Amino acid sequence: MDQNALNEIAMSVRCLSMDAIQRANSGHPGLPLGCAELGALLYGEFMRHDPSAPAWLDRDRFVLSAGHGSMFLYSLLHMAGYGISVDDIMSFRQIGSKCAGHPEYGLAPGIETTTGPLGQGVANAVGMAIAETMLAARFNTPGHTIIDHYTWALAGDGCMQEGVTSEAVSLAGHLGLGKLIVFYDDNRITIDGATNLSFSEDVGARFAAAGWQVQRGDMYDADGIRAMVAHAKADSAKPSLVILQSVIGKGAPTMQGSHKVHGAPLGTEEIARAKEAMGIPADAQFWVSPKAIEFFKARRIELAAEHAEWERTFSAWKDAHPALAIELDAAIAGKSSRAVEWPSYKSQDTLATRAASGKALAAVANAWPQLVGGSADLTGPNLTQLPGPAYSRSNRSGRMMHYGIREHAMAAISNGIALHGGLKPFCATFLVFADYLRPALRLSALMGLPVIYVLTHDSIFVGEDGPTHQPVEHLAVLRAIPNVVVLRPADAEETNEAWSWAMKRRDGPTVIALSRQNLPVLSKADPDWRETIRTGAYVVRNSRDEPDVVVLASGSEVELALHAADLVPGKSVRVVSVLSRETFLGQPEPIRRAMIPNGCRVVACEAGRSLGWERIADVFLGIERFGESGPGAQVAAHLGLTVEALAGLIAGGSF
Repeated sequence: MDQNALNEIAMSVRCLSMDAIQRANSGHPGLPLGCAELGALLYGEFMRHDPSAPAWLDRDRFVLSAGHGSMFLYSLLHMAGYGISVDDIMSFRQIGSKCAGHPEYGLAPGIETTTGPLGQGVANAVGMAIAETMLAARFNTPGHTIIDHYTWALAGDGCMQEGVTSEAVSLAGHLGLGKLIVFYDDNRITIDGATNLSFSEDVGARFAAAGWQVQRGDMYDADGIRAMVAHAKADSAKPSLVILQSVIGKGAPTMQGSHKVHGAPLGTEEIARAKEAMGIPADAQFWVSPKAIEFFKARRIELAAEHAEWERTFSAWKDAHPALAIELDAAIAGKSSRAVEWPSYKSQDTLATRAASGKALAAVANAWPQLVGGSADLTGPNLTQLPGPAYSRSNRSGRMMHYGIREHAMAAISNGIALHGGLKPFCATFLVFADYLRPALRLSALMGLPVIYVLTHDSIFVGEDGPTHQPVEHLAVLRAIPNVVVLRPADAEETNEAWSWAMKRRDGPTVIALSRQNLPVLSKADPDWRETIRTGAYVVRNSRDEPDVVVLASGSEVELALHAADLVPGKSVRVVSVLSRETFLGQPEPIRRAMIPNGCRVVACEAGRSLGWERIADVFLGIERFGESGPGAQVAAHLGLTVEALAGLIAGGSF
């Protein structure tokens, strides 16, 4: 790319961004104007991609971590040929537009992830880079390299201040992810003003201490950036941070360099003056340089030729390695390569559901080679050990991740692994620490990513660790997130079904909440319970005739409900295990009424807050306060979560 083409592309990014934001009367012009030249280099020169095949497995990935600068991405995708039209850009930030306020995964090809919550994109990029190394180790063979690409990201000052970035950067440096290149738009401005209001650290020194290669340069020195990218690629043992000093809102005559240009339209007068300075008529709306159009037309031909060459290599690889090709096809499709041999149990076998989950995980891992994941330093307590050596800088073929005590980054990295494709990620910690990862879990749900969250120690029965480690509100909080399926199995057999459900889900994340304490394997009244449970619930114990009372419970409280029903012989009581409350509530009324007939009293019990149960139950026994430190059974008794208390509610009393 010559300097003239670069300039024309950069001018086009600036014009499209200014006009779209002005028309919407909303948006962030600072980054698109300040980083336009870098965008030209990325899409016009550095990145290996093919707009005619946006799902190409071996494409480079680009993550706009500073997602507020979304018009930067939309402008470049438009010119590069990714199917975003001028009409789409004209409807920026409007309902139904491909060009949402922040980039949204799935709205248009070329948007690799949903960004906006700052720092998440950096962690997503780390996950993508991990996935590239994992797939390369599994599928590249002597003479046939089919996985060999880079992950690029653009981050701003806000990303650098968010804690999730530090977590992810630390792990990326430890793992030596040499094909990860992050550009830092160092414009020294945030919404409130100059960064020195609250931020004075040496970001480069932080990254260097974490094991990154760090370079510094000028956002507007194209040859300097080219040299730094070449240097970054030459060091395959370290991820790279390229710090580029820039001018926020560059080209806005009176506003560039000011925090005022960060997050508000420039105004018609400022835009007219900016266009005049660039030599563009002020009335040229949504202007794109004809030279930029011609450049990208020729560039698409070059990129398609590179892709075609890869396809020839890929075809030869498939012919030479048919078994690997079948495995890769299954991995990309998200299917198991063989049937799962689930662990079997007998009635009244006793084990914690976290232990049953560990057995189910081993069975699933044997049938799904693409399953990868790990725990935030809780592999033993979570029982999430996978066979073989763990993934590391010296062993890219490992499936098990040691995330360290980095819950937020763990979840965001898992999103990146899922976004990359070809792998099915899970991550694990204690349920109470879902608070540390919930922002990334929310993005899993928003993007419809099938990440599995294994969250153990699911109630006050954790015991002696006390209220800091005893989840009370967490089930309610997680159920409140749209598109999250929360599964809380009551025994080992239900745990098998929870894992089966999670592995087959493709349109969003699944939480599996698991007990620390031992629970018996239950006798089940419904002979077809394994099918019925996919409605979210099934009958564990039926009544002799139409029930007077239906008791709904989840997890460890199903056993409590069965014992409580025994204490009320004068009532006809049905006990229902609710594996997934929200799934059950979403069923058609005939399905719900088959388990909960009209006219019966409905009692619900769960070791947590009542929030949400009022939609289905008349009365509720649970925990409406923080816990206590002490043995789990004693804590439950102290807080009133007892068989006797539940029996009183079943009998018609109040508690």
